[in-house]
Amino acid sequence: MNARGSAKSPRRATVPASQVPEGDARRRPHWLAALGTATKGLRLSLGVLAAVGLLAAVVSPAFAQPASPPGLQKAIAAQERHTNALLAIPGVIGTAVGLGASGPPVVKVFTESRAVAGVPHVLDGVPVVVEVTGKLVARHHRPGHGAGGDGEAPAVDPTARFDRPVPIGVSTGHPEITAGTIGARVKQGNVVYALSNNHVYANTNDATVGDSVLQPGPFDGGVDPDDAIGTLAAFHEIDFGGDNVIDAAIALSSTADLGRATPANGYGTPRSTPVAAVLTQRVQKYGRTTGLTSGRVDAVNATVNIEYNPGQVARFVRQIIIRPGTFSAGGDSGSLVVVKGGPNDRSPVGLLFAGSLVVTIANPIGDVLARFGVTVDGE
Repeated sequence: MNARGSAKSPRRATVPASQVPEGDARRRPHWLAALGTATKGLRLSLGVLAAVGLLAAVVSPAFAQPASPPGLQKAIAAQERHTNALLAIPGVIGTAVGLGASGPPVVKVFTESRAVAGVPHVLDGVPVVVEVTGKLVARHHRPGHGAGGDGEAPAVDPTARFDRPVPIGVSTGHPEITAGTIGARVKQGNVVYALSNNHVYANTNDATVGDSVLQPGPFDGGVDPDDAIGTLAAFHEIDFGGDNVIDAAIALSSTADLGRATPANGYGTPRSTPVAAVLTQRVQKYGRTTGLTSGRVDAVNATVNIEYNPGQVARFVRQIIIRPGTFSAGGDSGSLVVVKGGPNDRSPVGLLFAGSLVVTIANPIGDVLARFGVTVDGE
């Protein structure tokens, strides 16, 4: 439950949301009139093929797209064509594209429970796999969520108050929320900022530019102004009536207040250059609640409905799905997801913001950085 304070006066100044690409118009799927029956293959137009060939689902235009498995473009095209109709089925809360048990890409349909009926087995010749994820929620701390991660409590307590400059990956938040995580130190020229989520630093659109951000977050004992490490500089407003790509905010800070590496038991300093999320990619993160955890990119191009508070749901598109469920928990919102191992070790991939007991969801980091015109202050 989000620890909100008393109602605030209207915001004096907010940063307008950047343009979010409009969704393509989609024709009414044939299967919608007769749910439960497999569809006949539908010919894809050259325009659709060209669009999905860009794989904008997981990459900001500024970053190159790695090689993709055969059939991925076809699966993305089928997913995007049918997502609106799938989400109209009661209990369906998301779609994405991942790899099936036998290898080729499939359309994944996420549901709140096993009781959901009417999801087709095939879409445009692409197999459909239904996965029960449970409700998908924003990952700010909710009372009752403790540490755990990969099964052991972190040796360093990320909920504690740290000497300044504070590390990344530890407790933080706006004075009127519970707690989230500092994702990274980012910079624009010589000016440095703390990066986290809108719902961590901007109180889910309700903050005012100039408000304090604390370390630790209020739930963990942070007090304004004694524990301030900066002030809210910009946030991308969450649209609860349309499509979103990022849940992000930055707070003006300084090298005296904010470091650029995780605590000693984390992955260290992230690299400055982001990479695209790709299926089966090994990733890691360091967060306020679960510390250092590792997982794999399970699906890409996800469209998901995220609950922020009861009755407050926002739709996100082009998201990254990570497994296992122990990768994150409430309070890990804002964590930077980076590559684990290989030539791209510690390269930023995503900004963690939501999940369930089964999956974690992250924004493409390229979109986050481009929105604020910043780079990761890393190696």
